[in-house]
Amino acid sequence: MKLVSWNVAGFRACLNKGFEDFFNKIDADIFCLQEVKALKEQIPFEPKGYFEYLNPALRKGYSGTLVYTKIKPLEVTYGMGIKEHDQEGRVITLEYDNFYLVNVYVPNVKRSLERLPYRMIWEDDFLKYIKNLEKKKPVVVCGDFNVAHQEIDIKNAKQNIGNAGFTYEEREKFTQLLNSGFIDTFRYFYPNKTDAYTWWSYMGNVRERNIGWRIDYFIVSKDFIDNVLDVEIYSNILGSDHCPIGITLK
Repeated sequence: MKLVSWNVAGFRACLNKGFEDFFNKIDADIFCLQEVKALKEQIPFEPKGYFEYLNPALRKGYSGTLVYTKIKPLEVTYGMGIKEHDQEGRVITLEYDNFYLVNVYVPNVKRSLERLPYRMIWEDDFLKYIKNLEKKKPVVVCGDFNVAHQEIDIKNAKQNIGNAGFTYEEREKFTQLLNSGFIDTFRYFYPNKTDAYTWWSYMGNVRERNIGWRIDYFIVSKDFIDNVLDVEIYSNILGSDHCPIGITLK
């Protein structure tokens, strides 16, 4: 069973940059997209054989998550059930027989860090949300977490300490997430792998030079890790400032 996650940075734009070719070639069982920035009627893409679940933000052209799945879920939930968070379309949860799948687009704190206080509240509420799901069955969380966790996850770590996506506060929240019983699947399989990134700025040809950040993750409950066979970063796939990531499950 193959799962793919991708922040498409505007789905309509990504569709014009080869998304469908990748979608067809990789033939994943489940696709989780973030930063879709579109309503249903604005998306000219209806893949055969997939169920579609979209959670758009109330604000047009902003945020939004989307899931395409060949396997019909038992239940689908949009948001966390908290009004102040759920207006931005950042969470879709699909319940399957053996696990919950949560597609998430974590809020960006902005360059000025003006959303950092909100982000801290959001992180605490999100952790409570997925721990509550975990009481029933294991949880797989994928998406854009908007944080490079450790210095190995970012090219120029020292220069970026304190910048959006690499503040001590954001990194500590990710540490708390892992310490609460979740595993970063990429680091589980590749604990010392360097230069493995999922996001690159559009400025200064940094992608060509692989000056990037790893901010997209598949996180799983500890008791589910034995079901994960492999993890991939599709760094050669263009179409967004992020690249897709994937995991293969038993």
